[in-house]
Amino acid sequence: MNQSRNSPAIRSSTPGQVWNQSSSSTSNSGSVYGFRKDHQPMEKKQTSFFSLIVRVLTCRGDMDHVDEGHHLQPATVGACIAFHQVLFCCVRLIPFVKVLQRCCLSADSSPTSLRSSKKLSHSASSTPSVASNGKQGPNGLSFEDICKATGNFSTSNIIGEGGFGTVYKGTLKNGSIIAIKRAKKETYDRGTPVEFKNEILTLSKIEHLNLVRFYGFIEHGDERIILVEYVSNGTLRDHLDGKCGSGLEIGERLDVMIDVAHAITYLHTYTDVPIIHRDIKSSNILITDKLRAKVADFGFARISVEDPTATHISTQVKGTAGYLDPEYLSTYQLTDRSDVYSFGVVLVELVTGRLPIELNKAPNERLTTKWAMQRLKGGEVVLAMDPKLRRNPASMMVVEKVLRLARQCLAPTRQSRPSMKRCAEILWRIRKDYHEHNDVTSAANHSVQIPQMDARKNRREFFGIEDSNNQRFQSA
Repeated sequence: MNQSRNSPAIRSSTPGQVWNQSSSSTSNSGSVYGFRKDHQPMEKKQTSFFSLIVRVLTCRGDMDHVDEGHHLQPATVGACIAFHQVLFCCVRLIPFVKVLQRCCLSADSSPTSLRSSKKLSHSASSTPSVASNGKQGPNGLSFEDICKATGNFSTSNIIGEGGFGTVYKGTLKNGSIIAIKRAKKETYDRGTPVEFKNEILTLSKIEHLNLVRFYGFIEHGDERIILVEYVSNGTLRDHLDGKCGSGLEIGERLDVMIDVAHAITYLHTYTDVPIIHRDIKSSNILITDKLRAKVADFGFARISVEDPTATHISTQVKGTAGYLDPEYLSTYQLTDRSDVYSFGVVLVELVTGRLPIELNKAPNERLTTKWAMQRLKGGEVVLAMDPKLRRNPASMMVVEKVLRLARQCLAPTRQSRPSMKRCAEILWRIRKDYHEHNDVTSAANHSVQIPQMDARKNRREFFGIEDSNNQRFQSA
C-alpha cells in the first residue's frame, strides 16, 4: 500500500494491513510495512528485521512471529528487549519532566512578567490616551473631570501663562495634583493646534528626571488640553526675581545648571531621534521643593532629521527674544547648538540675576550677556555677580568659571560652541571644585574650643582657699 511523497498520511488499517506510510510510489526505501493476520511476510525477507523493531517498540505480537528465514542471535533479541525496557521507562518519566519544566519556566517568567506589567502600567500613564470620541484622557479622565479639578478653570488656579495658553493647577478626585495646559481658542487660526500636536508628540517620546512628565491630553470640541506633572515651587525666573523662596545660593544655582544641562543632553543625545527644544529659558525651568530643576514647555520643540549626514534643519524661526541663537536667526538653520546658545544665556542669568534684556538699564548694560562678558574680560567678575549672592572666594570662583563656560556657549558660530554633554562635564567639575574649596575654608576657619575656667573653683579644689568678701586682691 504505497502513498505519494507529496501527501504523506497515516490511514486506518484494512483487513489485510496494519498501517503503511510510504515516502515514494516507486520505492520501498524508508517504508514501514505491516503484518498480515496469517503471519505471512508481505514483502522481501530483508525487511523482517525492521518488523522486529516495530513489534518491540509498539508492543505488538510476540517474538515467535519473526520471519522464519531470519534466525536472530539471542544477543540481538536481548538488546532489543533491553532497549524496549529503557524506552518504556523514559515514556513513564515524561509527565514528571513536563511538570518540572513548567515549574522552572514559571519561576523564571514571574519576575519578567512583573517587570513587564510595571512597564506597561508606566507607559500607559506617560503616553497619550484619548477615547474614540475624543472626550476622555488618561485613566478615563473626561473634560468634565478637568473642569471640576480646576474649579471650572478658575483664575485662582492659574499658575502660569504662555504663548500656547494658560496653565492651571488641578486637583483630581483621588487628591493627586496635576498641571493642566489649556490652549487659547482665539489663537487657533495662528497655528496653536500645530504646537499642541507638536508638544504631545515630543512629550510622548521622552522620560527623564529633569523633564516634566507627560500624563496625556484631551480634545473636546474646540478645547485642547495637555496634562503634565505639577511642579509646585515656581519657575527659575520667579526665584531669581525673589517671588519664590528665600533666594538661591551659588551651590543651589550650580545644581540647577547641572540639572538643565542633563535634561538638554538627554534630548540631544539619548532619545531615539534627537530633539531640539528651541525655547530654553528661565521661565521654562521649573523648580521643585528640593530646589532641583525640570525643563518644561515643548511647544516649539523640533524632532531632528534621522539622516546622520544632515548638518541642520531649515525651519521657521521660533523662540524668545534674548535667548535666540543669532546664527539661527539670520540663516534659519536650526541645530542642537542653538539650544547650547540659549543655555549660555541661562547661565548668565543664574550668576547675574538679571533678565537677558534689561530695558531700564543704561544702554551699555541692556544686553545682559554682552555686559557680563565685558565684566569677565575686564577681570571685574564681582561686579557681575547677583547682589543676592554672598561674596566669598568660593562663590567668586564659581561665577568666574561659569561665565567662562557661558562665553563658549555664546560663540557667534555653532562650530565654536561645545556640546551640551561637554557643558555638563564642565559644570560637574566646577561643582566639585566648589565643594572642595568650601571644605578647605571651613577647616581653616574652625577654631579650637577652649573650656572656660572658674578661678574660684580652682582655688578651692587645688589650694583649699575659700573666697570671702573680706579677702580682696591687692597688687604689690
